[in-house]
This record gives sequence, structure tokens and C-alpha cells, in this order.
Amino acid sequence: MEAKMQKVSAFEAKTRLSELLRETEQGATFVICRRGKEVAQLGPLTKREQKMNFKKMSSSFREVRSRVSGKINICELIEEGRRF
Repeated sequence: MEAKMQKVSAFEAKTRLSELLRETEQGATFVICRRGKEVAQLGPLTKREQKMNFKKMSSSFREVRSRVSGKINICELIEEGRRF
């Protein structure tokens, strides 16, 4: 049996985001409302969604890596990123 989704206002969701995320990790699902109208849903990712996200991330990493020649120094990359 599926648990009932809890409704929270946009302000409450913003204020309690860390707590809502912890509950979401445990399987809770929330409907976020703005001015009483349901506008979004916050819930756990399915295993399929997690796998798809990992595949997209891996693909993006391979694409970027293919454009870089030579060795990559992570410390230099971090420092370079801080300059911008």
C-alpha cells in the first residue's frame, strides 16, 4: 500500500528542505503547493532513474575527457575553477 503524500507550502518546503530531503531518503513523498495549488512533487528516485542519471553522468564525463589531451591534475583544475 502506498503512503499518502504530504502537502507542504513552497515556503515550508524552502524552510525545511534538509528535513524533507532526509524524509524523502526514507521513502516519503511530498506535494509542494503555491497559494494552495499543487505545483511540484518531491520524492525518492527510483532505481531506474538513479541508473539513468549515472549513465548520463558517465557519458558526459567521457565526452569531456575525450576533449582533453594529456594528464589531468585535479588540484590545478580546482584552482582554475576558483579563478572564475
